[in-house]
Amino acid sequence: MRKGLFALAAVGLMATGSMAACGDDSGNSDTGSDSGSSVGKVGVILPDTKSSARWATADLKYLTDAFKAAGVEADIQNAQGDKAQFQTLADGMIASGVKVLMIVNLDSGTGKAVLDKAKQTGIATIDYDRLTLNGGADYYVSFDNVKVGELQGQGLVDCLTEKKVTNPVVSYLNGSPTDNNATLFKQGYDSVLKPKFDSKEYTKGPDTDVPDWDNAQGGTLFEQDLTSNKNIKGVLAANDGLGNAAIQVLKKNKLNGQVPVTGQDATVQGLQNILVGDQCMTVYKAIKKEADAAAGLAIALAKGEAPTTATSTVTDPESKKDVKSVLLEPQSIKFDSVKDVVADGFVTKDELCTADFAAKCTEAGIS
Repeated sequence: MRKGLFALAAVGLMATGSMAACGDDSGNSDTGSDSGSSVGKVGVILPDTKSSARWATADLKYLTDAFKAAGVEADIQNAQGDKAQFQTLADGMIASGVKVLMIVNLDSGTGKAVLDKAKQTGIATIDYDRLTLNGGADYYVSFDNVKVGELQGQGLVDCLTEKKVTNPVVSYLNGSPTDNNATLFKQGYDSVLKPKFDSKEYTKGPDTDVPDWDNAQGGTLFEQDLTSNKNIKGVLAANDGLGNAAIQVLKKNKLNGQVPVTGQDATVQGLQNILVGDQCMTVYKAIKKEADAAAGLAIALAKGEAPTTATSTVTDPESKKDVKSVLLEPQSIKFDSVKDVVADGFVTKDELCTADFAAKCTEAGIS
């Protein structure tokens, strides 16, 4: 694991005029600029609030702050997991005259339909966090998602080694099959774990996809997997929500803490599970850096400037076309590095180190 948190050059965000920001309980956000400004408006559609807490908290806040600081008007909405609502929001933004549309697709089919409409009216497009397959977005901003999976796979191997588990049955609890990120995560952890399966050092257990990253379904599916294979000794869960769903099932069977479980997103819940030993690791993706990078692209486009930060490319596996990209580096987090996430300001000590976790926070060096 790379030591310390990586650094990314900050996107220069200059305030260009007086503005106001407002939001409501549904997670919508509007930032405004002077009406006489020639700077275009940006539309942003986030996917839901149930697959990960990040969409309603971190991404909304960081994107709102970035556009506000730059004096760029932005309409940030959340589709709440509803594909029809996703398209309705996009139609409204396009009709309102946005110059840039940034989306986190619910699936590639819906995402492509929205991107196609935007392109037909000359709107610049950005895929945020998830690549829309065959969508043809102008830019893509995300983390190196294969690397995320590699960190998860290696994290599980390290945890099984520390517990001196021999010939473990390893179960997969994958993300949504309609999310290209889930495909990339699996590509990454398969690259680490498949050689273990091939050599018979590990045994491949259930390999289960969870529709829509739904944690409740994930728990039900994992309970079925554990019932049919009681020898599961390791769980590669694709994010913290699914990891916690598996942990609840393991608790019912008095196996929590004995069976290593992975995660992703460094949520408060996931970090607390790590502190008490029920989850062996998570992957931290510095969402502020991702949001700032995406906002920086959108701001340049809204001002009619050519972005200079998309120096990488990602090949769309369906269209085979290269998409100009900004890819950030993820970090593996275990017990002794939970403090790094707090130090970076992603979570606070107060929300993480509540009464049940205070002693473990002290032990982990969180101050």
